[in-house]
Amino acid sequence: MAGDDTGQSVPEAPSGAAAAAPAASPLAEHGALEVCGIRLCGEDGQEVQLRGMSSHGTQWFEHCLTDGSLDALADDWGADVLRVSTYVQEGGYETDPERFTDIASRVIDQATERGMYVVVDWHQLSPGDPNANTERAKKFFTDITDRHGDQDNILYEIANEPNGVSWSSIKSYAEEVIPVVRAGDPDAVVLVGTRAWSSFGLSEGSDEQEIVNNPVDADNIMYVFHFYAASHGDYYLNALDRASDRLPVFVTEFGTQDYSGEGANDFTMSQRYLDLMAEKNISWINWNFSDDWRSGAVFNVGVCAAGGPWAGTSGLKEAGVWIRDRMN
Repeated sequence: MAGDDTGQSVPEAPSGAAAAAPAASPLAEHGALEVCGIRLCGEDGQEVQLRGMSSHGTQWFEHCLTDGSLDALADDWGADVLRVSTYVQEGGYETDPERFTDIASRVIDQATERGMYVVVDWHQLSPGDPNANTERAKKFFTDITDRHGDQDNILYEIANEPNGVSWSSIKSYAEEVIPVVRAGDPDAVVLVGTRAWSSFGLSEGSDEQEIVNNPVDADNIMYVFHFYAASHGDYYLNALDRASDRLPVFVTEFGTQDYSGEGANDFTMSQRYLDLMAEKNISWINWNFSDDWRSGAVFNVGVCAAGGPWAGTSGLKEAGVWIRDRMN
């Protein structure tokens, strides 16, 4: 705290990137984030709930991440956070590490200019064992923190959806990669994917207790939970409710459709999840900010290639209209 000319204490202004962020932007409001107990907090120590969108894989949908689309996301939608998904396989990072690092860095810069937070998503999916890509992950996060480690608005998601692998193996991977992130960005929040496609193990017959019993040996971390409302009903909702009373949780990906991000929307179940997350200040990110043909992509097919329309609802699918309304 600093004193004014009356001798009264006044809050210190945000430092670093937060001080240079656009006025009234999420970054200007909250500053550097940290985990306080089991919640995410801003620089003032108050709990924060971030709400935003995830990109699709940048090997396919980089052209959806433009100045115009990100202006709309920040200003028209009112998003706090953008998740930048760098797929490791499937034609992604492993094919050209320099190119995909440059893409991620470019989008980080664009989001930062708009005062948004950024989740840097290491989108490993198949193979499901993150240890298969440990050396690539170390290289990627070293390169990203070399460029952006002095910023206040970056969170690092070090393993998207581990699957077919034990929690102890995921924990071991996290304890190897987190120090690499910390070397370049000592104070950033790190997000750790959980077993069975980041379901706390539920989709492989376990639950959050395995994490409670054997937590990652690191500070300032949160555990990742993903859900798709048309596939994941009360069993998963109740687990999120329980786990968030014992662990710091960040929902870095969810959809209103089935687990493949397609099919009919279940807005009723989705709203139940959003109500719980609002009650508990659990941050969330929706999948996905692209014009993919699947129902989970917010834009109608062809919008990205046409360069919009980005703002308003005329370019949006049903799921896009719904999620935009919940950020406004």
